[in-house]
Amino acid sequence: MQEAKFPTPQKAADLEYDAIVLGAGVSGLVSAAVLANQGCQQILVVDEYGHIGGNHMDWSTNGYTFDIGSLIFQDDSPLLTHFPELLPLYVPIEPRWGRLNPQKMVTDYPISLRDDILRAGAMGMMRIFGSVFYARLFQREMRNARDFSRYWIGAELLRRSGLESYMRRFYGIALDQIDIDLAKKRMLWISEHASLGNLAHRLFRRRRQGPTNKQLARPKSGFAPLYRLAQQNLENRGVQFALGVKPVAIDRLENGFQLRLEDRVITAGRLFSTIPIERVQALCAIERQHVLNTTTLISLYFSFRGERGFQQPIIYNFSHDGAWKRLTVYSDFYGQAHGREYFAVEVVADQPDSPVEMAELDFRAHVAANGLFRGDLKLEGAQVLTNAYPVYSRDAARQADEAIAALRAFGIQSYGRHGGFNYQPTARVSTLDAEAALGFERKVSQPPGAVEASSPQMEPAPSPLLISSPTTP
Repeated sequence: MQEAKFPTPQKAADLEYDAIVLGAGVSGLVSAAVLANQGCQQILVVDEYGHIGGNHMDWSTNGYTFDIGSLIFQDDSPLLTHFPELLPLYVPIEPRWGRLNPQKMVTDYPISLRDDILRAGAMGMMRIFGSVFYARLFQREMRNARDFSRYWIGAELLRRSGLESYMRRFYGIALDQIDIDLAKKRMLWISEHASLGNLAHRLFRRRRQGPTNKQLARPKSGFAPLYRLAQQNLENRGVQFALGVKPVAIDRLENGFQLRLEDRVITAGRLFSTIPIERVQALCAIERQHVLNTTTLISLYFSFRGERGFQQPIIYNFSHDGAWKRLTVYSDFYGQAHGREYFAVEVVADQPDSPVEMAELDFRAHVAANGLFRGDLKLEGAQVLTNAYPVYSRDAARQADEAIAALRAFGIQSYGRHGGFNYQPTARVSTLDAEAALGFERKVSQPPGAVEASSPQMEPAPSPLLISSPTTP
């Protein structure tokens, strides 16, 4: 995407804005659109990245285009309320989700009645149902995410299905260390999709008839064409962009704010933040009371020729081993390149400086042990992202609320994945969250706010480290 240059001021008034938005990810772009609808004449969006779209980034090499996180949208996404011109650029797809379970089978996601329960045998099913009855009768107190999960599906199914292993891999910590309030808020899908009653209901219910929303993927060439149109939309409404610039400090003025960049000073009546909380605290010289932990995400980019061992384009790792958590086969949506399939693998690293080489070796060994990707598997490249998404350890919600309240007292609204320490799995959720923060009222005719059927999208703050690997180790 062609970078939008920050305008060189001719007079002092050119540095004065009605509002400044920190962050040009989905939350920041929607915020700028809402503010423009509300009558703001001069809006400036600032981002340390040299592009807009946040973590909706791609990387291309030798005819392959890879992404960080998910690439799936829907045609009724509320994001299209603000940027309807994006819709024709999306590619219609029919995605399917699967998971590699501890029994070395690729099966239904997130739980399979046949493979996780019936194939356990008579004794295994007795243990599964017995653990559920035990939890319902004797688990009087829910103290953490493990208690919450065991209450709904029992300890035995939690272990046998691999759900406990996947959640530990996803959140970066053991389930008994995840705050119960956050578990109830962000893990309700367990009760909705994985409880034994709902499994039985889905087994015997009739397939729902009638229209449904359509699944879409970003353009084959990447995210740049999408966000070029979104940028043009906002610029036509008076929004300006300062990209690839690093804020130095934020000062509170009597009638607004002063944002100091490395080479200029900007003032505005209001300031909104969608970047990491600790980054804004540092800019405002607000003492940080707590450390809010986030994950580091390694994305491995592979091409492949051979027998991959499964049909679904998206696979989650529910086995008890292996560091990777999800893989997405892009060639299922866009076609092969040079006669090869290509896909990305997401690995949650234990440490921010975890080496890519270790992640690659671990993935190769794990898929080989599970009979997957038998053939020529070549690493094309990799990206490392810190601050990928929040780690919901005990007391993290309270600590985040306190930090957000301190920024609010300073006069700054902070929200979004990073600004609100709020895991947002889709562009839909990010859009609705930004709208709610700014008091946007959605009309009945606009796209509804149902949960988007795509998997987590990461929107990191710092720039990624790109590692090219032209040869297979």
